[in-house]
Amino acid sequence: MTRKLGIKCDCLPGVTPEESLELIKKAGFDAFFTGYSGLEAAVQLREKADELGLSYEFIHAPFGGTNDLWVPGLNCLTLYNQILASIDAAAAANVPIVIVHVTSGWWPPHLSDIGFSRFDGIVEHAIHKGVKIAFENIRKVGNLAAIMDRYERLPNVGFCFDNGHEHCYTETVKFLDLYPTRTICTHIHDNYGRDQSDIWLDADYHLVPFDGNYDFKDMMMRMNKYGYRGSLTMEINKKAPYQDLSNEEWLKMVYDRLVKIATM
Repeated sequence: MTRKLGIKCDCLPGVTPEESLELIKKAGFDAFFTGYSGLEAAVQLREKADELGLSYEFIHAPFGGTNDLWVPGLNCLTLYNQILASIDAAAAANVPIVIVHVTSGWWPPHLSDIGFSRFDGIVEHAIHKGVKIAFENIRKVGNLAAIMDRYERLPNVGFCFDNGHEHCYTETVKFLDLYPTRTICTHIHDNYGRDQSDIWLDADYHLVPFDGNYDFKDMMMRMNKYGYRGSLTMEINKKAPYQDLSNEEWLKMVYDRLVKIATM
């Protein structure tokens, strides 16, 4: 099965988004994603992507303070409005998906009625705008499951599979088995799994694939088994030990590694 191969737009330090897209296209990628940086910025990148023949796969909504969505008070309003604005930007730029986090950290607040009501508002806004929401796996399997179950019958709610998070946070849980038909996008990167000397350490290193020890062959077996047709999209940045490579050399290297994954 042929899938689009993508990477985050801001993967190169000190390079403008428009310049990054040109380099991404030149390296061989078909697709990219961005964070939220405003409606006009998303529309401009959509125009640049169309010019280059790149697919703008999704916008990753902000997630700082995600746990505030589950507790009473007004601390969540900034993030809540940013998520709604991300949906607005996606709709304006014809980007089909917005990625949303459910909780943060190892010990998030308990699930609550007020939290569910806020996520209801997010999902309802996405439906109104014609945008899909993809909830991403982080640390807490049960919290994600509660949200995924709540919107199980809604076709505009899906799952974003982050293989690196699965490996370093919940390595005994195979999320592609949990959401085989609801996976609509991916974050691809590598790490060494959960740190055995300190199990609470954040080992989410976002390494270039094959610099860690994640089993990409097993991942592709499951994707092929369940007929996943979305893109394979890297969530990595150019950093040590590759800082001495040119941007072109680094992008070509990571593209070749993604091709290796895709053909497993």
